[in-house]
Amino acid sequence: MSVMQQGGLFLLSKGEHMQSIYIAPSILSADFSRLAAEIGAVGRAGAEVIHIDVMDGHFVPNITIGPLVVAAARKSTDKILDVHLMITDPDRYIDSFADAGADWITVHVEACTHLHRTIAHIKEKGKKAGVVLNPATSLATLDYILPEVDLVMLMSVNPGFGGQSFIPSSLWKARELKRRIDTLGLAIGVEMDGGISPKTIGAAAEAGVNIFVAGSAVYGSSDYAAVIDALKELAREGAARLGDSGRTWPRQPDTWLP
Repeated sequence: MSVMQQGGLFLLSKGEHMQSIYIAPSILSADFSRLAAEIGAVGRAGAEVIHIDVMDGHFVPNITIGPLVVAAARKSTDKILDVHLMITDPDRYIDSFADAGADWITVHVEACTHLHRTIAHIKEKGKKAGVVLNPATSLATLDYILPEVDLVMLMSVNPGFGGQSFIPSSLWKARELKRRIDTLGLAIGVEMDGGISPKTIGAAAEAGVNIFVAGSAVYGSSDYAAVIDALKELAREGAARLGDSGRTWPRQPDTWLP
């Protein structure tokens, strides 16, 4: 994965695509006493994207980091910075995170009163714009915004803390989202955040996910390169099954997992 820099912005290099398979380690699970080294290590180990969870203690019950940490991360890597705003008033802070060096900015539909305006603002800053849905939020919330976004992130845990268990119904949701994207002929990435591990990534890819946020699965390993390579291979195998027209999808999503 290579990233080109133009005018201070980091852009996907020619040939890269929002629907390619990407592993995005979440720094929420990294060792914050040596964060720059941790970010550099997963980049060298093969991660294409660095996922940064921003929490305000209001929209979610935890408090994490702000633009200063994003700016520090930007100095530590040329990988894509995927900034996930789990905050009550994201419009107020888009400029700050964009100026700090975010490449992708994702906002929750549950937190945005004027979502179309928010997405337009992110794009005006020259960033990839994404929307995020909590596990119980319907895909119907995307009906009038889907063609405007670059990616959709589906939470497969309830946001706020790392290390939670994967919610199996997220797979059915991902499959339906992917069907809608393909029907409309859109080049939108499908990202999943929460409980992604070697056990779940294959089923998520088979359901249509191509960007995988992995926190403890990567940073909890003693060999970042080995686990990232394994996750990519499992994702590729799952993605290969996605186009199998003979596949009969079970009615109960938890039966998709090994």
